[in-house]
Amino acid sequence: MKLEFCKYQGAGNDFIMIDNRSLFFPKNNNDLIAGLCDRKFGIGADGLILVEPSEKYDFTMVYYNADGKPGTMCGNGGRCTVAYANSLGIIDDTAVFDAADGMHEAFIKAGRVHLKMADVSTVQEFKDHLFVNTGSPHHITYVDNVANTDVYSLGRSIRYGAPYFDEGANVNFVEQEGPATFKVRTYERGVENETLSCGTGVTAVALASHKIKKTSSNKLTLNTLGGILEVSFEPDNNTYKNVFLIGGATFVFKGEISI
Repeated sequence: MKLEFCKYQGAGNDFIMIDNRSLFFPKNNNDLIAGLCDRKFGIGADGLILVEPSEKYDFTMVYYNADGKPGTMCGNGGRCTVAYANSLGIIDDTAVFDAADGMHEAFIKAGRVHLKMADVSTVQEFKDHLFVNTGSPHHITYVDNVANTDVYSLGRSIRYGAPYFDEGANVNFVEQEGPATFKVRTYERGVENETLSCGTGVTAVALASHKIKKTSSNKLTLNTLGGILEVSFEPDNNTYKNVFLIGGATFVFKGEISI
């Protein structure tokens, strides 16, 4: 069987995109999905995304991690899915779609995708880190020099350690560069390595940084290895509302592969 696909990337976070509106794709074949995401023996990607029908909205986004297992919400993946759906003619410049954590709204403006994330009411503060769930769980640690941080080793030990264990969490290392600018590197569970960027991760960092008063701005710039992302939000008592992840979502190439 020949599988047609497109490759998209958002700030270096790359995804295999498949039009599954006819529901042909073998979704329970985790080995197949992991093989397609393999950078040596497959297409290569941080994750695989299916665009499927939705009863209520424009489409459904179904996300799989690079290990082949179903994933939680992926922010950069969501932005790429909106761009892909636009290319398929499913949407114009606005979208409402289903994802793992519920309904999302998005719009495309000046070549960038603005993705509305779920409201966040809890930012947990601990002695040496913070924890925020932005559709995916994120552990956040502030460091003096993120460039010199061993993201793989430290991230892996935290991801598998207490209190996360096998379920895991994504691990973000953060350096403040300015009043509203932060540099972020992320170890992603499911990929089990550092990725060039993580959309739900930078969103978590933005909200956590505001919560602990590292910034007073409600629009932050997050510099990642793969590029620049922006996060805007509206603080409302103890809840962050109208949270938007903003950045480019770029078509890379298309092809077909035998499966």
